[in-house]
Amino acid sequence: MLKIAVYGKGGIGKSTISSNLSVALSERGYKVMQIGCDPKADSTIQLHQGHTVTSILDIIRARGDKAGLDELVTEGSGGVLCAEAGGPTPGMGCAGRGIITAFEALEERNAFEVYKPDVVIYDVLGDVVCGGFAMPIREGYADKVFIVTSGENMAIYAAANIAAAVKSFEARGYASLGGILLNRRGVKREQEKVEELAEDMETEIIASLDYSSLVGEAEELGKTVMEAYPDSDMAGQYRKMADAVLAACREEEVKKAYA
Repeated sequence: MLKIAVYGKGGIGKSTISSNLSVALSERGYKVMQIGCDPKADSTIQLHQGHTVTSILDIIRARGDKAGLDELVTEGSGGVLCAEAGGPTPGMGCAGRGIITAFEALEERNAFEVYKPDVVIYDVLGDVVCGGFAMPIREGYADKVFIVTSGENMAIYAAANIAAAVKSFEARGYASLGGILLNRRGVKREQEKVEELAEDMETEIIASLDYSSLVGEAEELGKTVMEAYPDSDMAGQYRKMADAVLAACREEEVKKAYA
């Protein structure tokens, strides 16, 4: 089972990328589970025809231990298994703690043993990498971390902070950095700035996505680009990204085998 975490600044396009990545991998024949780790619980909205699903925390609050696994995990487009951690009532409680509670609820119900996914994708808010938001990289949930960024200064700043956290946890035997996913916004020196970031982070840009109006158009339809415009160039870029992510994960497996 490949366990992947996708991090990045809020609003950088993590959920769109994660959802299209999930469908692209499903298209390749993999059984995929996507777990949203954002209090807004909107990671999988494009996999449910534009509708949000009830978060794990909301279900647990309402049903407690009576909540079954089939209530916490739903099936979305392309057969992708979806779960949303959710968060506390605004202004009350810790969002990071909410993620921890959601993970524990899935574990208690043996989610991975029951569904047996080939790939698990954690879509994680990355403006702060602490507490529950660091769970995928510090508790063995994820093996590889991919960071989404553009050439915008705040996105690069967030990416550098995330990379520093990943490197710290990697030294303790946890998840390692798989590379950068460049989500272009058309800013000046974008390629050059992100290449400099990659060099500083001792990694590389493994995939680049062009700005495309199809992304917004697909979102308006409540769908991924992969579902709404499967024959488009943009869908092709997501497929290439999926192949690059798989290659980065397999490269790590080879390294471990010969270590």
